[in-house]
Amino acid sequence: MTEKFRRVFGTGKPVIAMVHFGALPGSPLYDAERGLDGILEGVIADIDALQGAGVDAIMFGNENDRPYEFRVDTASTATMAFVIGQVREKIRVPFGVNVLWDPMSTLALAAGTGASFVREIFTGTYASDMGPWTPDAGKAMRYRDRLNRSDLAMLYNVSAEFAHSLDQRPLKDRARSAVFSSIPDAILVSGQITGEAAEMGDLEAVKKTLPDTPVLANTGVKHATIGDVMRIADGCVVGSSLKVDGNTWNAVDPQRAAEFMRLARIARGE
Repeated sequence: MTEKFRRVFGTGKPVIAMVHFGALPGSPLYDAERGLDGILEGVIADIDALQGAGVDAIMFGNENDRPYEFRVDTASTATMAFVIGQVREKIRVPFGVNVLWDPMSTLALAAGTGASFVREIFTGTYASDMGPWTPDAGKAMRYRDRLNRSDLAMLYNVSAEFAHSLDQRPLKDRARSAVFSSIPDAILVSGQITGEAAEMGDLEAVKKTLPDTPVLANTGVKHATIGDVMRIADGCVVGSSLKVDGNTWNAVDPQRAAEFMRLARIARGE
């Protein structure tokens, strides 16, 4: 386990729960009638529900800014920073940020809000719904250090959603290479789209290849599968399963979130 991962999440297997912003100004789904007050209201309700359920950390993301971009509008990052600033005093657990799918904006947002960790696609080459996808980990890591945030825990998603890797090496080998060349603090394994589970075989293969690196399930973890996931992985990121009716685009359901955490604690032997 890396020092930064341990410092942020402790020595257990963290459940990192998503706080999905409503669509931000400038994105096609933005609700101008509800405006910033509507976004803020939704974020506050989700934070309260998740912390009440006992999640170990939360992560802010702009999942509703479809179609996604590789270089997001400045308004997206600025709005996320504003909202996080408004709720900062409410947050009682470690928090991270993810601006889809823009590593530089993600790091800028982390620096501006005091986030403890970030999640992004930092490595690889993909054919995606958004076009050719070629992130630059070297550029991102150097930008992190220029922002004086070398303390940030970097969570690398190595199986991009909405995309197909053009690197034909097995996922476990791509993950091993990312750890060797890019110094992540954790590796995340995803399904094909938001809310869709990673293949258990992929998760198991990556963890077996990287016994000393935290490996987390990044998408599609459900109440029925949290036990199996925690037997293999070092934690998980969860969003859709905690929402009303298990729908990604709904608000967090306090009862679903509480039940998920009850099952997670059992799986962790607590």
